[in-house]
Amino acid sequence: EQLPKFRVHYFCLLFISKIKPTATMRFTMKLIPSRSGNVGFIELNNPAALHALDLDMVRALNDVLPTYSNLKATIFKSSKEAKKKSFCAGGDVKSVYMAGMGLNGREEDSNAKKQKQHGFGCKKLTTSDFFSEEYQINYKIATQETNVPQISIWDGIVMGGGVGISVHGKYRIATENTMFAMPETNIGFFPDVGGTYFLPRLRGGLGPFIALTGSRLKPDDLLYAGIATHYIRSESIDAMVAQIVQKSISEHDIPSDCAASVLMSFHEDPGQNDSFLARNRNVIDESFQNKSCVEDIVIALESLGPESKFGQKTLDVLKKMSPTSLKVTLEGLRRGLEMHTIADCLKMEYRMSQGFMREGSDFYEGIRAALVDKDYKPSWEPSMLEDVTDDHVQSYFASLGDDELNLTKSKL
Repeated sequence: EQLPKFRVHYFCLLFISKIKPTATMRFTMKLIPSRSGNVGFIELNNPAALHALDLDMVRALNDVLPTYSNLKATIFKSSKEAKKKSFCAGGDVKSVYMAGMGLNGREEDSNAKKQKQHGFGCKKLTTSDFFSEEYQINYKIATQETNVPQISIWDGIVMGGGVGISVHGKYRIATENTMFAMPETNIGFFPDVGGTYFLPRLRGGLGPFIALTGSRLKPDDLLYAGIATHYIRSESIDAMVAQIVQKSISEHDIPSDCAASVLMSFHEDPGQNDSFLARNRNVIDESFQNKSCVEDIVIALESLGPESKFGQKTLDVLKKMSPTSLKVTLEGLRRGLEMHTIADCLKMEYRMSQGFMREGSDFYEGIRAALVDKDYKPSWEPSMLEDVTDDHVQSYFASLGDDELNLTKSKL
């Protein structure tokens, strides 16, 4: 049987790049693996969606990464074909929405919609598989060997799912083009992909502020918060990559990090101590740190008075977000800080994700308003913070029984 053209392309690419495909490896033109020297490359190539991750890309990434286990480093980057500079603008949540609404043409998803089975971890449903397989790759990246560093090049927009495939790696490179955000509360969801692990571990109130407001962060903010590890000008990226590849060859037999010294030689100070987060750090901590409920955050912001531009702007932002998302997110951050491993956090996040996949969830209204009808006027239910009960919040953390997330650590 003749292989489809795109699959022939990939097997040729893998052969040329000295990657050994297995019979079960999955491929897509939206994610291009290659190799140079002793460095493995992952190039996101979904420009029409600003390189957002769909399920095919997630599956390909899960299969390709283990083939890099004997290399010196991996580099994640995006193709330059997008109309707007982007690393990865998130996960393909619209396709998840279509599945949950039974509108994606898959019989399994359509029947699950009729029988109200979405949101309980049932296998073979897009609303389950997308998150379980995405969280699997987040876990693999977070638990890879540190002497085989992952370098992610954030030369543009990085949000949601794009954060998940990079922030848990050893090095995250910001450029002058970087714009980072976790805007999930604006679409009736929550900052997942390990967000409940890394966000509450940021200093002071930075984590809750970033998670609840979806604030757009610039390179100086990212260095200040410790989310990015280096700042390197976009024009220097190719030279930086070339030097890492060269060191991977010259130091092939040396069990050391071939990227560390190269990255530092290109790193510059973006002025992080004058960043938005640095300038507002005191008021961020005062308003968001150690708050037990979202209502307490609102009270703290209101207490800043009408003369506080930060307070008023932040209040306006929070009023636009899903009240349920805000409360579930804050509870997830609280629990995540008490957990010892990212595996525990991802298993919790899978429960949370399934809560948002159930019929009537704010997720469907949020995606409708932002990506389907694009009226940007979601009708949240409940619409007020005080109407989101504790029992409702706790339901997002309920056990899925035999359908809990099962994470498998593989050597990368």
